[in-house]
Amino acid sequence: MVVAEQGITRQRFKSIIGGSAGNLVEWYDWFAYATFSIYFAPLFFPEGDLTAQLLNTAAIFAAGFLMRPIGAWVMGIYGDKHGRKAGLTLSVLLMAGGSLAIAFAPTYAQAGVVAPTILVIARMVQGLSVGGEYGSSATYLSEMAPAARRGFWSSFQYATLSGGQLLAILVALILQALLSEAQMGDWGWRIPFVIGSMLALCVYLLRRTMSETKSFTNIDQKREHSSLKLLWRDHKRSCILVAVMSGGGGLASYAFTTYMLKYLINTAGFEKQTATLIIAGVLIWSFCLQPIAGMLADRFGRKPLLLIAGAGVALAAVPIYTLVGQATSPIVALALILIPITLHGGYTANNAMVKAELFPAHIRALGVAFPYAVGNTIFAGTLEYVALWFKSTGNETGFFWYVAICVGATVIAYLMLPETRDTSLITED
Repeated sequence: MVVAEQGITRQRFKSIIGGSAGNLVEWYDWFAYATFSIYFAPLFFPEGDLTAQLLNTAAIFAAGFLMRPIGAWVMGIYGDKHGRKAGLTLSVLLMAGGSLAIAFAPTYAQAGVVAPTILVIARMVQGLSVGGEYGSSATYLSEMAPAARRGFWSSFQYATLSGGQLLAILVALILQALLSEAQMGDWGWRIPFVIGSMLALCVYLLRRTMSETKSFTNIDQKREHSSLKLLWRDHKRSCILVAVMSGGGGLASYAFTTYMLKYLINTAGFEKQTATLIIAGVLIWSFCLQPIAGMLADRFGRKPLLLIAGAGVALAAVPIYTLVGQATSPIVALALILIPITLHGGYTANNAMVKAELFPAHIRALGVAFPYAVGNTIFAGTLEYVALWFKSTGNETGFFWYVAICVGATVIAYLMLPETRDTSLITED
């Protein structure tokens, strides 16, 4: 059997598939907001032009990010104390509730300021969920994967993240084909959130049947329990490196996928459906790329892939954004965006594994989740707002340089990292 030949048991394979499927649904729900905000922004913020409305929804997008460090803190400790499986189960239940609230939220015309308030609260609940999901899933998949193939198997953490984003895009394409622009703006945008909440409930049932990792079951329960104090006291350097990596790496991911959809519409002038198709192509490529980059990390180490990603994307950011903004052909725009996406694969496929390998089991879920959430909140979470602010001031080129500088800063962190393939603190195979 192929699974056995690759050094992974049937039970491990089943658990990895279960964890990955849940991760896909979690990120579908998270990205559905960004994908469909172009339609529901006028219903919750009726005043102003398109850029102003998108600024308001971007602010709520950022509010969801602000909850991610809290979710990472609370649920990271929860995962270290009660198990990775318990953390994964709780996170997907929270996501189901947040998505359902958005699906049935009243509009501004129906409820006034109550409408955007509900949107903010629902997004904050989703932020709590994703804050816990990343640490739990990254830890779970890295601990479940055998050491020799950890890069390959743990790469599905980001592959399913891309898959969740792609699923949101595909739902958008289907709805755009079936519904008119008016129907999409009136009620069609609610459908993806109903789908997301139902899928999350199904995953909740699936995750309850998954196995726990040996790394967690082997933890000495008499030792000091997971806490931010313990994390900072014993693992300060790793925390700082993870936060820097996550800030620049997460910003790059959102810059060339989530925000790029709006850039294609709002700056390059592509039709919504055309822009959606371009990003769908980007995400399909990204999904297929992850296992390849993971296998390369198993063969050549984590650091070379990370350095290529940081330096390559930093150098590509300004010319790629400039050329995409001038592109009139969807094929040309797609080809241009695939350049930074391919370079960035060295980060996306391997970052979760590297972070897990930096921390011992008793504090691993918190160590992976919290500094990641802090870095992402500061940089990735504010990306759309920063981008739209630059555009509103007539200096959109400033945003391109902002992306280049932020991603370039990660190279320093990568140079300071140990080669975790050789120094991994994940010892249970």
